Amino acid sequence: MDDINIKTETIEQAQAHMQAAGVHTIIAQFVDIHGSPKGKYIPLAHLDDILGAGAGFAGPSIWGTGLPRNGPRAEFYGKGDLNTLQALPWMPGYARIVCSGMVDGKPFSNCSRRVLLKQIERLNARGWMLNVGIEPEFFLVETDGNGRPIPCAKDNQDKPSYDLKALARVRDVLRKMENGLTACGFDVFQIDHEDASGQYEFNYHYSDALQSADRFTLFKMAASHIAEEAGLTFTLMPKPFSDRPGSGLHLHLSLTDQQGKAVMADTADTHGLSTTGRQLAAGLLAHSAALAAFHAPSVNSYKRLVIGRSLSGTTWAPAHIGWGYNNRTTVLRTVANRMEFRLTDGSSNIYLALASTIAAMLEGVEQNLTPPAPIDEDIYEWDEAEFDKRGVKTLPQTLGEALAALSADTTLAKALGDEFVAEYLATKTPEWIDYCRSVSDWEYKRYLTWP
Repeated sequence: MDDINIKTETIEQAQAHMQAAGVHTIIAQFVDIHGSPKGKYIPLAHLDDILGAGAGFAGPSIWGTGLPRNGPRAEFYGKGDLNTLQALPWMPGYARIVCSGMVDGKPFSNCSRRVLLKQIERLNARGWMLNVGIEPEFFLVETDGNGRPIPCAKDNQDKPSYDLKALARVRDVLRKMENGLTACGFDVFQIDHEDASGQYEFNYHYSDALQSADRFTLFKMAASHIAEEAGLTFTLMPKPFSDRPGSGLHLHLSLTDQQGKAVMADTADTHGLSTTGRQLAAGLLAHSAALAAFHAPSVNSYKRLVIGRSLSGTTWAPAHIGWGYNNRTTVLRTVANRMEFRLTDGSSNIYLALASTIAAMLEGVEQNLTPPAPIDEDIYEWDEAEFDKRGVKTLPQTLGEALAALSADTTLAKALGDEFVAEYLATKTPEWIDYCRSVSDWEYKRYLTWP
């Protein structure tokens, strides 16, 4: 399986463009199974190495490869996609190129980017293209005298949403992020203060699924670097503070055919979806429990996806598997002839989140699935009996439940690759076990002298 992007210039032309931009070093970048950016520095003169055999890495040193310590499959090579080469304004002299994994001279199926490429090929076979708009919510934090994280804004308002005073305190940091991303081709159209102190959201224009994943990874790299230079920590942790709202990473999804015509939308439908759109929605809902393992892949994710009362007193996070028109209380929201999947958070590997999304949606089409009845009510107001009465199921409430759901979803595993899913489960399961065996401050406070 080759990269989908087609080179638009020769290596010599690319090197000349980079030299003109003052670039001397290329960051050959890929992500591990957690979605964390990894890579190494390569002098610009050796750009052809990245585009040829690729930049070399010790395979077993990378989370989630499952590669051996010896033999021809011990080496992981990151082969660059020339279309992603661009200078980084926040790191003068440096440029990034996105790499996909190669092992023993062949495309590596356990590479997260290649897992997404495989699903994009399935869309291409139908003549479809998935456009994705990503809404990153994040905190900027600093530490108090005890070294514990606190929101950088330090505004203790009950409802800081859209607060201009707090926004102004970090305007220079946010502006540097905006300028850097804009120079890299992002169309940033909105920045706001979210529901919690120190919490912000960037909105930038949608793009195709692969470019969206590559761009979100670059967003993380830019935001982290710029925040660190300002003495702050950028975090996509879903729930960094128990008494404040958490951060999501909502995915706005729309499909078009080769002529650019909407596939999932139907303006005549009361909920804005075509027959195909409803099948796509049905696939997402049918596999939501297993999808949680990719979209909410951390222990902390489930401090956000809570049933009932939240310690923060306010939440827009989904906890139940349902859908409705412009309904932010369900996991799937239809609006403006597109779907918004609200399960995802920033601790996810965006390549795997999008790959699993496509796989689930295509399962809905291939099996001609029908979604449950839409819900056009505020389900935060329902009591437990109402959920039972309507047959509305709950999303996993722990990482352990999500991993168990993924393990049981053989259809999704087959679509993504049984070997890859097995490696993912082997990587994430110890994380859950470690958490279950750890002892927290909460336990000391509650049990040290009890009963």
